[in-house]
Amino acid sequence: MSRAKLACVVALLAPALVEPAHVRAQEGAPVSVVSAALKPVSNAKEFIGRVESPEHVEIRARVKGMLERVLFKEGETVREGQPLYAIEKPLFEADVQQAEGDLERAKAALALARIDRGRADELLAKNSGTVVARDKAVADVDTSAGAVLSAEAALNTARINLGYTDIVSPIAGRIGRTAVTRGHIVGPDSGPLVTVVSQNPMYVVFPVSQRDFLEEQKKKGKTNLDDVEVRVKFSDGSVYDETGRINFIDVSVNRGADTVIMRADVPNPAGRLIDGQLVRVELTGKTPEERVVIPQAALIADQGGVYVFAVEDGKAVVRRVKTGAAQGSDIVVTEGLKPGEPVVVDGFESLRPGAAVRAVPAPGLKS
Repeated sequence: MSRAKLACVVALLAPALVEPAHVRAQEGAPVSVVSAALKPVSNAKEFIGRVESPEHVEIRARVKGMLERVLFKEGETVREGQPLYAIEKPLFEADVQQAEGDLERAKAALALARIDRGRADELLAKNSGTVVARDKAVADVDTSAGAVLSAEAALNTARINLGYTDIVSPIAGRIGRTAVTRGHIVGPDSGPLVTVVSQNPMYVVFPVSQRDFLEEQKKKGKTNLDDVEVRVKFSDGSVYDETGRINFIDVSVNRGADTVIMRADVPNPAGRLIDGQLVRVELTGKTPEERVVIPQAALIADQGGVYVFAVEDGKAVVRRVKTGAAQGSDIVVTEGLKPGEPVVVDGFESLRPGAAVRAVPAPGLKS
C-alpha cells in the first residue's frame, strides 16, 4: 500500500478511535448514589446524666452509748422501720426510772400544796388566817403544778432517748457498708453510721444546654413533658429496658455552664439503676416527624463543616448540610438537602465540584 493510501485509511479511522474516549469523558466517572428519603423519625436528643436516689438517708446515732449489735447485712434491702443498730440500754432505762420518781414526787408536792391552800381558804373565811398565808398557798400550788409539768417533760425526754437506743431505717431501700461495728462508742458526733438509698423509682438528672432548651420551646410553644420519653443507656452501650418521664425542670440556669437541670423519674423494679451511676439519657418525642434521612457513609467533613456530594444534571455538586440524630446507619439531615436528591455514598474520594459523574444506584443501600 502506498503512503498516500495509508494516510487516507488513518484519517478515516482516527475519529472512530478518538470517539469512545470522548464519550467516556462526557459520561463521567461512575459513583454510587442513594436518594435522600423523607421518613418518619422520632425527634431524639442525647445527654449525659447521673442516677440519683429520690431518698438518700445517712443513719446517725441520736444518743451516746456503746453499740451492742449490728442488725443488718451490708448491701441488703431493708424495709421502713427495720432495726439496724442497738445501743446498750441500762443507763437510759435508769434515766427513765429516775424521771418517773421525780414525777411522783412532784405530783405529791402538788397534792400537798392543794391541801394547804384549802386550809388557808378555810382559815381566811373564819377570820383565823391571813391573806398573805392564803396567797402563799396559792403560789405554792402553781409552783408545784409547774414542777409536775417539768417532771413529765423530763420523763418524756428520757423515754425518747431510750427509744433512740434502737436505731431503725426511716425508709425502705438498699443499705450500704457500716462504718462501725459492735463495741464502738457512738453518738451524735460520730458521723454517719451507714447510708440507706431508696431503689424504686430512681431519678436521672442531666443538664440541657440553653440552645437545645430554647429550640424545643420554639417548636412547641412550651415544654410539654407528657410528649417526651426518657431512655437510659449504660456505659457499655446497652439500653435500659424501662422508660421514664421528665418530672422536674429547674427554675434557674447554671450561669457557669449555661445549662438547665432536668430530672426524669425512671422505674427500677430490678435494681439495675444504682445511685450515682453515670449514664447517657436519650429524650424521644412520642409523635414521629417527617425528616430527610441519608446514609452516614455519604457525609464528608472539612474545616467548613459537614457536606455531601449530590448529583445534579450529571455533575457533582456540594451540599453543605446540618445533621441531627443518628438512625442506625443513617442520619437525619436538618438543613441542606431536599427529599429525592441523589447523594453520593461511594466513589466521592476523587470528586471535585462540577465534575461529570455517572450516577449508579448503590447496591444494598436504601435511606
